[in-house]
Amino acid sequence: MDIINGLPRHVACVMDGNGRWAAQRSLPRTAGHQAAEAAVIDVIEAARSAGIAWLSLYAFSTENWRRPAGEVDILMRLVRRAIRKHAPALHARGVRCRFLGVSDPRIPPQLARDITDLMTLTGDNRQMTLTVAFDHGGRRDIVEAARSLIRAAVPAEEVTETTFAGHLPYSDTPDVDLVIRTSGEQRISNFMLWQVAYAEWVFPDVLWPDFRATHLWECLDAYRRRQRRFGDVRRPAATTGEELR
Repeated sequence: MDIINGLPRHVACVMDGNGRWAAQRSLPRTAGHQAAEAAVIDVIEAARSAGIAWLSLYAFSTENWRRPAGEVDILMRLVRRAIRKHAPALHARGVRCRFLGVSDPRIPPQLARDITDLMTLTGDNRQMTLTVAFDHGGRRDIVEAARSLIRAAVPAEEVTETTFAGHLPYSDTPDVDLVIRTSGEQRISNFMLWQVAYAEWVFPDVLWPDFRATHLWECLDAYRRRQRRFGDVRRPAATTGEELR
């Protein structure tokens, strides 16, 4: 699919509903996490084909460490398997991979190495930047940015939104234009709090393991039909046109 005027530059997804997907099928929660892999790959490819320059996926939060140890262990194994399985294809398609977070010592050393290897392998790619929020917390990022400003001895009068953003992780990342949260839930869940300040939100009533390219296009079309004013009343209407197919 070719890029269409009015598409967001940066799309972020809160991949919600794996547990409920499994429960509906009388399966363990981990089966939902396993089934989520197909949705991830389909959405990455659909976003890349559409011309989305930045895609961020919320995979594991700082709060998710509270889950049962067995579930966390399987999640870590699934992430490692997915990295090893899909790294060659992501690199071949020009996708630059980043991981936002990845600081907790509980992350298995083998997974930490695979994450580093993937970022190194794809670091020079520029067709699309894929950011996986893994061991991520929006509040923690803001606190760390404040600490970075203090360590840099930036005078208080020089602390602006621009300088503050420059101390966030991956400061070259543009603000999020569109957040998609699956399963119909309507929460922020501590996700990229600074970057989503003026994002549009869409809440499709589909569980993440069932989310596919067609659902993504429906969300992109909903975005194109909105008016983004950023607090101003003089903004022009959103770009209109044929629906994404």
